[in-house]
Amino acid sequence: MSKVVATGKTIEEAVERGLTQLGVQKDRVTVDVLEQPSRGFLGLIGAKGAKVELTLIAEAAPASAASAPSLPQQSTRESKQEANGGVPRQDSGQPVEEAYQEAVHFIVDVAKSMGLEVEVEIVHTKESTILQISGPDLGLLIGRRGQTLDALQYLANIVANRYSDSFIRLVLDAENFRERRKKTLEELADRLAGRVIRTRKEVVLEPMSPQERKIIHSRLQDHRQVNTLSKGEEPNRRVVITLK
Repeated sequence: MSKVVATGKTIEEAVERGLTQLGVQKDRVTVDVLEQPSRGFLGLIGAKGAKVELTLIAEAAPASAASAPSLPQQSTRESKQEANGGVPRQDSGQPVEEAYQEAVHFIVDVAKSMGLEVEVEIVHTKESTILQISGPDLGLLIGRRGQTLDALQYLANIVANRYSDSFIRLVLDAENFRERRKKTLEELADRLAGRVIRTRKEVVLEPMSPQERKIIHSRLQDHRQVNTLSKGEEPNRRVVITLK
């Protein structure tokens, strides 16, 4: 047996299992990572282990004294992954568009694990790059007040930046949720500012993401009678509206 495929919760565990099957040390094999381990979306959905292929290095013919000693070999693919903390990374100079595509693949895979078939369009604007998600039953992907969409956006940004040499910021949207949510928050800010003025008491909003807090602050930053501030620690940081 000169080649085996092994699995494990981590790449290291899978490699150790393969070495046990072959009965050799790591310097006697090349390792090709076939599948990266994944905890799945939010650690719950679509989790999978690592899969590796180990190939025995052929014994070299006896060399003369002048020959240089052979060195342990390692697949180019694994070397690139180890250099990036176990995550494949595009070679320097690769188009940023490829990093966007990796994020798209990630979103589609997560949606599929949730039983959803979606399409993702990459839209470049002056302010940001938006990944527009379309498909049926996107409510599950958006979640309560966009919490699932925000979590997916966070993870998609991590994926994209692992494949890019320059920083990338992606915004995920589905069914025009971002614009609808912005309008809702602006109306909420106006209404609560009015309450603060009437009652002369500050109002503390529910915990929000940094993006949503920014919408509230921006809406009221030029208000003549109220101020806004944030207090608390993430993820329970809140906007407070007070009288000037």
